[in-house]
Amino acid sequence: MQITRQADYAVRAVLYLAKNGEQRAATSQVAQEQRIPPSFLAKIISQLSIAGLLHTSRGARGGVTLAREPEDISLLEVIEAIDGPIQLNECVGENSICSFDNDCPLKPVWCDAQDELVKKLRFTNFAQLLNQN
Repeated sequence: MQITRQADYAVRAVLYLAKNGEQRAATSQVAQEQRIPPSFLAKIISQLSIAGLLHTSRGARGGVTLAREPEDISLLEVIEAIDGPIQLNECVGENSICSFDNDCPLKPVWCDAQDELVKKLRFTNFAQLLNQN
């Protein structure tokens, strides 16, 4: 499993904004410093704003800031805002599709692995990531 490039860019943008604190950052500045194509970042910023993770403002004094404190934003929220719910295999999740139903010895492995991954991402917030540096 690999998160999309878009989700990776979103995580890097949010981490950059977390480092920036309360100060607004121009999207061009974020794009340049995080090596994200500007047109791609515009789409990412829009999705994160719709998800309630970022505040955006236009104009000469415009820019982007976090909508919440870094400790209140998890990696899971950012990734799912871009990629949707994490699903390691089609047999895992609410709308699981498996021709073997409950006779498959792999389903519990996939379910456990997904649960651990989601748990790790849910309980890792951007304040923790800032403190690791």
